Amino acid sequence: MKIDSNIARENQDLALQDLACLYEITKNLASAAHLQDCLEKVVDILADMKAMENGTVTIVNPVTRELEIEVAHGITAEARRRGKYKLGEGITGRVVATGEPIIVPQIGEEPLFLNRTRTRGDEQKKKSSFLCVPIKTGSQSIGALSIDRSYEHGFGSQSEQDMRFLTVISSLISQTVQRVQAVNEEKEALNRENQQLKRELSAKNRITEIIGNSSRMQEVFEMVHRVADSNATVLLRGESGTGKTLVAKAIHYNSSRSDGPFIVVNCSALPETLLESELFGHEKGSFTGANERKKGRFELAEGGTLFLDEIGEISLSVQVKLLNVIQERTFQRLGGTRLLKSNIRLVAATNRNLENAVQDGHFREDLYYRLNVFPVYLPPLRDRRTDILLLAEYFLDKYSRENNKKIDRISTSAIDLLIQYHWPGNVRELQNCMERAVLICDDGAIKSIHLPPTLQSSGTVDPDNPLSLATAVETFEREMIIEALKQTNGNQTRAAKKLDTSLRIINYKIHNYGIDPKQFKVK
Repeated sequence: MKIDSNIARENQDLALQDLACLYEITKNLASAAHLQDCLEKVVDILADMKAMENGTVTIVNPVTRELEIEVAHGITAEARRRGKYKLGEGITGRVVATGEPIIVPQIGEEPLFLNRTRTRGDEQKKKSSFLCVPIKTGSQSIGALSIDRSYEHGFGSQSEQDMRFLTVISSLISQTVQRVQAVNEEKEALNRENQQLKRELSAKNRITEIIGNSSRMQEVFEMVHRVADSNATVLLRGESGTGKTLVAKAIHYNSSRSDGPFIVVNCSALPETLLESELFGHEKGSFTGANERKKGRFELAEGGTLFLDEIGEISLSVQVKLLNVIQERTFQRLGGTRLLKSNIRLVAATNRNLENAVQDGHFREDLYYRLNVFPVYLPPLRDRRTDILLLAEYFLDKYSRENNKKIDRISTSAIDLLIQYHWPGNVRELQNCMERAVLICDDGAIKSIHLPPTLQSSGTVDPDNPLSLATAVETFEREMIIEALKQTNGNQTRAAKKLDTSLRIINYKIHNYGIDPKQFKVK
């Protein structure tokens, strides 16, 4: 009677233990966002609360149709790679193939137990039992949950109870898999729709002469398209080397004046006396050396666009005459008396702070307001880091072709330096950097040693705008995946093996980072 009472008490304790364990597993699965993370937690809970060792979740690879270990408790990465089975092969393969659970009372005495992971020694095989249950979605087995278990009182009713418990857990895992897959599919659908909308917007706003996919450049493209067909004066603001001349050309060639001339005047390159003559022209004999009539840039730009670069450098006397042209749309040649009409689109650019120049009296306030009708701010390269690699690859291709060199890619170490550098000279500096790298590179890839010494110093990273840890990790992870795909001809399965991870994870990362494996396939 006492023995029966003890057995009843033990069974009650086991039932309470199962409930506590089931509660922890259910709580974990219910809040799962990433399947692998929650499965790892499940096998950890089984080991801690139920003394179920070597807990393993094996999933059918949809490509190879082989069973691969998704997560495993206490097993090395090398052992996980070895733990592969065909359907019907070994205990795990048979469980998945038949959809029926299997109990092996003693591992060492079961010839079907293959021990491919090599994690169990001879002594452990004698003491341990092996329990394996299928993970099903509907009537189809998608994988298996297995554990090792040592029984103090011998193999018997407790193993049956453990089997029922694992069957419940596998059912919960199956439900979680379906839920996470449904959520991921919905996210993927929303992401595809979002990407499609972005592509449509990008295609609509795309300016082929300017390289850039960042949100800051998308804003610039949108501003260009908004102002292109108007006659409004545009003032381009931004640091030297950010591409103001390219944007000015884009405004012209995307406008109704695209068939007209595009005339450029660099205001900082000409002295005051010559600048006035260049802009407005002169009559014969108007000054010493004026041997014939000369048309100015305003006349040459008739029906098109006049681009005044570095407008902040012009003198106050030229500013007065320029203001009159903008206001009245008429001007006179130097030494002339006849008023000439001007039908031009004016685009100006400066890297100076015109507001400070107005306060200091170096720039006329009325001219400032006449020019600042539609300002467009061009971001410095350090504020559009996602475009750095895109620009670098563009310049790599350009200068490789110009110099008859076959350089296919930029190494990961070189990419890190390019991304981290703060680029005070902006796109122009990056262009010069890549041209230099191409000239001194004798390999098929640009390496860090081919980049200028200024990029290889820790002091070149902008202290006010350093890369965040998350951004640095994402950049490094993305380039590792790209490197693996390049080496495996775009094969995701082989890339996953090379990176010591599963196909499921590599596919998730490829989708998350917007990588297209097809572009790495050699045609």
